[in-house]
Amino acid sequence: MDHDALRESTGLYVLGALAATDREAFEAHLATCAVCAAEVRTLAGVSNALAYAVPQIDPPFALRSRILMDAGAPRQTSSLSSAVPALESRPRAASSPSFVSSGWLSAAAMLALAVGLGGYAVSLRQRVGGLELQLRETVNRLDRSEQAVAVATQIAERAQVRVAVLTSPDLTQVNLAGQRPAPRAIGRAFWSRSSGLVFAATELPQLPAGRTYQLWFLRGTSPPVSAGLLKPDGSGRMTAAFDTPASVGTSTGLAVSIEPDGGVPAPTGELYLVGLTQ
Repeated sequence: MDHDALRESTGLYVLGALAATDREAFEAHLATCAVCAAEVRTLAGVSNALAYAVPQIDPPFALRSRILMDAGAPRQTSSLSSAVPALESRPRAASSPSFVSSGWLSAAAMLALAVGLGGYAVSLRQRVGGLELQLRETVNRLDRSEQAVAVATQIAERAQVRVAVLTSPDLTQVNLAGQRPAPRAIGRAFWSRSSGLVFAATELPQLPAGRTYQLWFLRGTSPPVSAGLLKPDGSGRMTAAFDTPASVGTSTGLAVSIEPDGGVPAPTGELYLVGLTQ
């Protein structure tokens, strides 16, 4: 017999209702199957509670007389015997007393076992639900931890870029002054052709919807080259780091303009900050 067929005999084995040959086959399987062994241990606790799971009721008055009559014991006369002649004259059942009793006990035991298993299944579902909730909470904490690690990694990488720029031997500093749209704005850039660009600004006006600041490398009479896009915070401050574009060549300064979101190949809006290399 395969595992699934043998597993169906778990409840009967716990109740001692298997035939001898079936019991031997199941016990041989039980010695090698951890799943069935665990189920037997679980159901054993349920079967131990069967005696307490069946509700206690008072038997009918005539039941004692019928049992004694079926067992061949002398019938006990009483004043009530004349009141139930029809009951005493009723023909006996074809089944033997032991078969009837064992049948009722087996049915009651199986019913109680089913009730116990139903309760166990409900408890198991609740435990599984609790474990699923704990798993979701753990996954959420892990996601938050991974996000925190990603943010920390980005911060560390930006810090490394800034340190590399600021310690580069070809470092150039560019001070940017506010233009007519933003006279109070101030910008400062540290540029290394080999290591990149670090840019910071303050007092930049809030951006209109659908617009962004764009930083440009100025190249004299040649068209400017975009260094990257800028997004200041609520107070008009921002700091960013960029790689040096390969097409910059010789730069004469830096400028900041407002452009459509996503940036443009060449400046189209007014300049808010401008600074020349020293």
